[in-house]
Amino acid sequence: MDITPKAVLKHVFGYEDFRGLQQQAIDFVMQGQDVLLLMPTGGGKSICYQIPSLCRPGMGLVISPLIALMDDQVAALRQVGINAGALHSELEPQEAASIRQDMVNGSLDLLYISPERLLSDDMLRFLKRIPLSLIAIDEAHCVSVWGHEFRPEYRLMTNLSSMFPNVPRIALTATADPTTRQDIVASLGMPNAHVLQASFHRTNLFIRALPKDGETKQLLTILQKHKDAACIIYCGSRNKAERVAAMLTGRGFTGLAYHAGLSALEKRAVLLRFRSGEPLIIVATVAFGMGIDRPDVRLVVHLDMPKGPEHYYQQIGRAGRDGDPAETVLLYGGEDIVKARYWLEQSNSDEEQKKIARSRLNTMIAFAETADCRTQILLRCFGEELHEPCGHCDNCKQPVSLMNGTVAAQKVLSAVYRTGQRFGALHIINVLKGKKSDNIENYQHDQLPLFGIGKDKPNQFWRAVIRQLMAKDALRQGVEHSNLFLNQEKALPLLKGNEQLYLREDIAQSITDKSPSYSQRIELSEAQQNIFDQLKLWRLSEAREQEVPPYIIFHDAVLREIAITCPQSLEELRMIKGIGDSKIERYGKILLEYTA
Repeated sequence: MDITPKAVLKHVFGYEDFRGLQQQAIDFVMQGQDVLLLMPTGGGKSICYQIPSLCRPGMGLVISPLIALMDDQVAALRQVGINAGALHSELEPQEAASIRQDMVNGSLDLLYISPERLLSDDMLRFLKRIPLSLIAIDEAHCVSVWGHEFRPEYRLMTNLSSMFPNVPRIALTATADPTTRQDIVASLGMPNAHVLQASFHRTNLFIRALPKDGETKQLLTILQKHKDAACIIYCGSRNKAERVAAMLTGRGFTGLAYHAGLSALEKRAVLLRFRSGEPLIIVATVAFGMGIDRPDVRLVVHLDMPKGPEHYYQQIGRAGRDGDPAETVLLYGGEDIVKARYWLEQSNSDEEQKKIARSRLNTMIAFAETADCRTQILLRCFGEELHEPCGHCDNCKQPVSLMNGTVAAQKVLSAVYRTGQRFGALHIINVLKGKKSDNIENYQHDQLPLFGIGKDKPNQFWRAVIRQLMAKDALRQGVEHSNLFLNQEKALPLLKGNEQLYLREDIAQSITDKSPSYSQRIELSEAQQNIFDQLKLWRLSEAREQEVPPYIIFHDAVLREIAITCPQSLEELRMIKGIGDSKIERYGKILLEYTA
């Protein structure tokens, strides 16, 4: 077989043409040059090192941070006839010995390995005996102290160029802002790397952000639209992940918690169920995300404020990897903002790191509160300008205008100050609304001149004002007692009228979920749907027999294309994207039985 990159793309992976920057990245690596490739989730990064590994002499070495990711990649490569292996802690000694023997024999095409295992003296000595075609550093943002998933061991890979001279390196990531990019190149010792950045615009994702107004009720409403789909819900703590998973199970959903507090065995059990193709809901902390490769996740929900745009983008990137429409929802509240700021200040980071973290958190808050196109704001964080509104976020679908809320802000700040900065949001709202309670009467707050000056506005309005003031850092909240108090530096300009506060008018009127429904998949005819369903059942049976996730055998998009085109010969089947020679040989005749 011709072993040019284009021929490998066609015969091994079943695609006619490269996408986006794939060709350029592969060409640089084929020439022996270093590359930093920034490409969004689902953009086809893996092919950029897999193909040159097969075309250049030697074995491709892929450094990857997660066992689940390595196992998925190895299983997928073996499906298309590539001899790939992974060395990690969960491997049986016999299988590890077999992989090492293949390396010595020169028959292993690609080896996946964690940075910890790679950097052991024994492994480095062993690898020096093996001719390498390239070194790929996957999830390269882990090398940067500014990255959202910093792994200290990644920074020890600076010397790879001197250990393995003349071996090209390609570092890959789906999430890195300009600061992180510079640090990746410097930390990996790749000063002459070609930096290639694809667009981060995910046109199949519908992006929404909603103020919290009964979190549980909002979540259940959102999930009703995706009852038969795989969903991921991100929470800020282990306890919350457990609580939400238990609540969902009690409401008839299949909810599984995933966080760093689980044992390795428990984590593996959750991952196996998630990868099985079963429609279920993972309720997770940030421990769940990087390297999760299930393509048909239709919904990602955040129940707490992410630390910054990189975290957020990487996590919503779990949705719609198959290219079909998917939905992402951020539910946020004033308390989330306060907690995020508190934990940031309590961290052990130095002042420079905290400064950058504050900036990223403030960008995330601005993203949540904006009336502008959300995608434009998000892409700007990665140095990309989208010149027209995206058309697939809530603000684009239902444009909102702003109103001047300065007087309302002054009323809230005055109420907080006049009540001694000792009470929470509900007490302040009751004072403004003129609602008496034991507390209000005991402290004689019903005697204050401002008692009842906000009775003409609903509670949701005052909650929105308080949240916006927290977002501006004019109001802060005690972590222990949830009391509101003024940040004089930011509050005084508002009180004096030197600064203005603008509110989204839709929030000022009512906080309801009016966003349009977002279709989940391309409509098939009844006959096509029948073939598609039968193919999925066959794939599930095959996957269970081989003990691999169903999407490793074929993605839904491939099965859907088979159902639509109804091929009658192996040659017609070969014309479908994603079916290479190995899969034609292995599954071709079986597939044709369903389209006969």
